[in-house]
Amino acid sequence: MTDVPSPLAADVRTVADALLAGGCVGIPTDTVYGVAARLADPVAVEALFSLKGRAATKAMAVLVDDFAAADELGEFDVSAQRLAAGFWPGPLTMVVHRRPGVVVDLGGDPSTIGLRCPGLDIVRDLAREVGPIVTTSANRSGEPTLQTADEIAATFGSRLAAVLDGGRLADRASTVVDLCGTGLVVLREGPITTAQLLALS
Repeated sequence: MTDVPSPLAADVRTVADALLAGGCVGIPTDTVYGVAARLADPVAVEALFSLKGRAATKAMAVLVDDFAAADELGEFDVSAQRLAAGFWPGPLTMVVHRRPGVVVDLGGDPSTIGLRCPGLDIVRDLAREVGPIVTTSANRSGEPTLQTADEIAATFGSRLAAVLDGGRLADRASTVVDLCGTGLVVLREGPITTAQLLALS
């Protein structure tokens, strides 16, 4: 490929190194592409808002490699634990109360956090390598989500340190459910339906 200003990465190691160096990257998931930064790097997370052109009132999600990592960041009641057991790894983002000490600005309500353990092995490998990963869909705010690594590299250019090629992704974004109140509130229905969630909650 030529004339693409942002490098396409061939492997997880390249993208992990870019994240550890404080860069923002493009990554595939089991649903759509995202742009991402390490949760432990607040400067890189802040750069995601600028990259995306997204209002700070809209929260970004955090990808983890397993439930234990999610449980260190958010408070999972019995209902949330059942949903995690039933749908993780997979296309379900759960909004729960943050654990004390998790203070990075993710946008939205600073007392909550959206967590997901994705179904794509390479993304979990990446999170295992660098720690939890803050992500938002790979598009400029208000525009359609980009479906290929080439499109992401061409759109964001050198503002991304690397883009991991996961092929063409045209699936719906993950289902998002808010578990911070007394019941289950579906904020966005994706591959996992409301009926499936209610059956386990």
